Amino acid sequence: MATLILVLVFCQALGAFAGAFAALWGEIVYVLAIRDGKIDSAERAHLRVIGNGLRFGMMLLLLSSLALVVISYLLHGEVQPAMTASYWIFMTFAVLIIIISWALARRNIPFALGSASALAAWWLLAYLTLGQLPVSYGAAAALYVVLTAVLYGVFHYLRILAQKIK
Repeated sequence: MATLILVLVFCQALGAFAGAFAALWGEIVYVLAIRDGKIDSAERAHLRVIGNGLRFGMMLLLLSSLALVVISYLLHGEVQPAMTASYWIFMTFAVLIIIISWALARRNIPFALGSASALAAWWLLAYLTLGQLPVSYGAAAALYVVLTAVLYGVFHYLRILAQKIK
């Protein structure tokens, strides 16, 4: 059973980092794509592949997390995952990524804000799977807001530079 738990924890971390790197790569590709002022079919195909990477990462992340919760329940764990702050921070970031991605796909939020907030959530989720985030829900939320603002500013500046360089 310990081997299964280790494999699931690895899959959870793999899914989180796959999604985080795919989101980062998507932002880089987008900045490179807008240099000429329009996105052609090859660039769209590349962005679609990145979208599939994000979907794979989230699916692997959520399925392994569900399996870990079920195993904890079956083994009568001392502390159930739903009773910890890190579990709820994890679920909040996962749901936030899904909602932001949905809103971006339907153009309900500006692309610059959506991409910065999704990337911030992915990276915080990846760090959470490694146990590197604060255990307080409020601290994690504050860190998310600050990281989103910083990424928004950096991406805005990079997009301006990319359009000027042409």
